[in-house]
Amino acid sequence: MNHPLLKPIAAAVLALATTSPVFADQVSDPPSVVTTTENTVRYRTKRIDGVELFYREAGPANAPTIVLLHGFPTSSNMYRDLIPALAGKYRVIAPDYPGFGHSAVPPRDQFEYTFAHFADLTDRLLTELRADRYALYVMDYGAPVGYRLALKHPERVTALVVQNGNAYTEGLKEFWNPIKAYWASGSKADREALRGATTLAATREQYLDGVKDPSRVDPTTWLVDQALLDRPGNAEIQLDLFYDYRTNVELYPKFHEFFRNRQPPTLIVWGRNDKIFPAEGAQAYLRDLPKAELHLLDSGHFALEDRGQEIASLMLSFLNRHLSGR
Repeated sequence: MNHPLLKPIAAAVLALATTSPVFADQVSDPPSVVTTTENTVRYRTKRIDGVELFYREAGPANAPTIVLLHGFPTSSNMYRDLIPALAGKYRVIAPDYPGFGHSAVPPRDQFEYTFAHFADLTDRLLTELRADRYALYVMDYGAPVGYRLALKHPERVTALVVQNGNAYTEGLKEFWNPIKAYWASGSKADREALRGATTLAATREQYLDGVKDPSRVDPTTWLVDQALLDRPGNAEIQLDLFYDYRTNVELYPKFHEFFRNRQPPTLIVWGRNDKIFPAEGAQAYLRDLPKAELHLLDSGHFALEDRGQEIASLMLSFLNRHLSGR
């Protein structure tokens, strides 16, 4: 850590981690609070298979449900501004995966950090929350988690909103070459070559690369993400997930089959300057989802940070047209 703010932020994160059961206590025995607006965000946890999963929830309980699935190296915090924009009309649920955000960080020798496991736990969480039909907002890691949910329960998916979340080999360009080398070898040397992706410089670059006006991106985002990455053992968890990402690519044909067979209403809002998932990955969706709405935005990987109002407006228009009565 080489930023002067990271050490105090990391200390605060660790302090929160040691008191995480407070979240669970608040959920099981909530205080008597008069809710004056339906878009008030609630911060909750549920124990799923022995793991405390944190999630944000807002909106009317009987409204159509939108599930927001985050990417690397962030958490549901990336949706902090989008949730209130949607919650006036929709029920919104945004979980943190284990090892991310405010969810628990089980030791690697006691927990399998894989995308399949993340999807299973998210599925269990949604079942516990009685969310049996939902639209999916998928970004980065959220795409393979969400599409695995879709393979489990294709009848539950009412719509897709895709923001820099890949499902096609066209989206795996030069950036992915070192990761592909690790997939091929599984070697310690190739694993170590990826460790730089968990540093502050790499986290900051994910937020700012491809952004026209960096002053629109709050630096708190990458500082908080980095403080969480710097928790003891977390970098190894992320390297495990880099290796497991190969299993998502193996499922791409099944994802495509879901798209073709179900033809869910789909909105694609994509930062076109993203070098991690370039615009070719967005355009590839149209092969299987020819009716999808595609918007290539002048932004980067975390387009929601500087184009959030535009994305929210596009989403509300799209959801209002396709989820009415669902």
